[in-house]
Amino acid sequence: MSLCALPKIDVTLYQPHALHGAERAWAETNCYIDVWVEVLHAQGLNPLACLPMVFANDFDGDQWTFYKPPHEDLFALYGIDVQELNVWRGLLPNACEQVRRGRLVLTESDAFYLPDTSGTDYRTNHVKTTIAIQEIDIAAQRLGYFHNSSYHELHGEDFVETFRVGKPVDPTFMPLFAEFVRLDRVQRRDESSLAKISLELLHKHVARRPEQNPVRAFEPVFLRDVEQLKEDGMAAYHAYAFATLRQLGAGFSLGAQYLRWLEQQGQGDFSIAAHEFEQISDTTKTLLLKTARAVMGKKAVDLGPLTAQLASHWDQGMAALDSSLHKGD
Repeated sequence: MSLCALPKIDVTLYQPHALHGAERAWAETNCYIDVWVEVLHAQGLNPLACLPMVFANDFDGDQWTFYKPPHEDLFALYGIDVQELNVWRGLLPNACEQVRRGRLVLTESDAFYLPDTSGTDYRTNHVKTTIAIQEIDIAAQRLGYFHNSSYHELHGEDFVETFRVGKPVDPTFMPLFAEFVRLDRVQRRDESSLAKISLELLHKHVARRPEQNPVRAFEPVFLRDVEQLKEDGMAAYHAYAFATLRQLGAGFSLGAQYLRWLEQQGQGDFSIAAHEFEQISDTTKTLLLKTARAVMGKKAVDLGPLTAQLASHWDQGMAALDSSLHKGD
C-alpha cells in the first residue's frame, strides 16, 4: 500500500520550478531551500514569496549563512505549519504516520543512498542532506521524495539503508533531525496578496542584515584560505566553495529574482537593487571558477579585485534596497 502526503506524483512527468531551470547560474543553492522551492511548487504555491530572508545573509567566520525560510514566514505566507518530528519509533514508522495524515516529512538523509546524486555522492560519499518525503510504499520498498532541484524515487537497497529496515537495535545510532509539515491550513492567495505579505517580511529581514559589509569581513579570510586550499587540494576546495562562495552567490541570485517578482506585483521599484545583487551572483560565479583554477594550478592569482567588486555591489545594492523600501517615508 502506497502512502502519499500529496496527490500521487509521477516522477517521469514532474516539472521543477523555474528557479531550478537549466538557464539559471546556480541550478542548486542549498538542500533546504531547494527542497522548499519544490515542495511549494508541487502544491501550486509560489516559492518566490518566501525568499526575503536572503538579505540578512552574513559571513559567519568560516561560512556564509546557510539560509532557510523561517517557519513563521511559511505560515504567514501559505498557512503551512512546520513542527519537529520526534523520531521515537524510528524514521520509517514515524514518517509513515505523518504521511498517512497528509503531512510531508522533511528529514536529514545520507546522500550515499539517494540515486538523484549519481555522479557526485551516490554510492561514493556519505554526506548529510535534506529531503522531503512525499510517498512511502513499504511493500514495494519505494520512496518518493523531493531533493535538490526536482522530485525523485528510490527503491530496494536504497530504501532499506535510508530507513535502516531490519537493522538490529544499535544504542550508539543517533537518529537524524526530522520535521513534519502540516498542510491542512494551506492558504492559496493571489499573487498580489502574497506579495503584500512578503513585502512586510522583506522589511523584517532587511532590518536584520549585517551592520557592516560582510563581504569586507570575508575578503581577508578568503584570500588566506585560498592559499591553504592550494595545499589541501580540490576535495577541500569543493567543501569550502559550497559553504562560502555558493551560499553567497546563489543567495543573492535568489534575492534578485525575488525583487524582480515583487516589482512585477506593483510593490515598488527594486530595479537598481536587483541589478546590484545580480552582479554579486555573476561576480561570485567568476570568483568560484578562478579560485578552482588557482587551487588546481597552485599558482598565484590576484583575486582581490573580484572581492572588492563584491563588496561594492553589496553596499550599492543595500543602499538601493533601503531607498526603495523607504521611498515616501
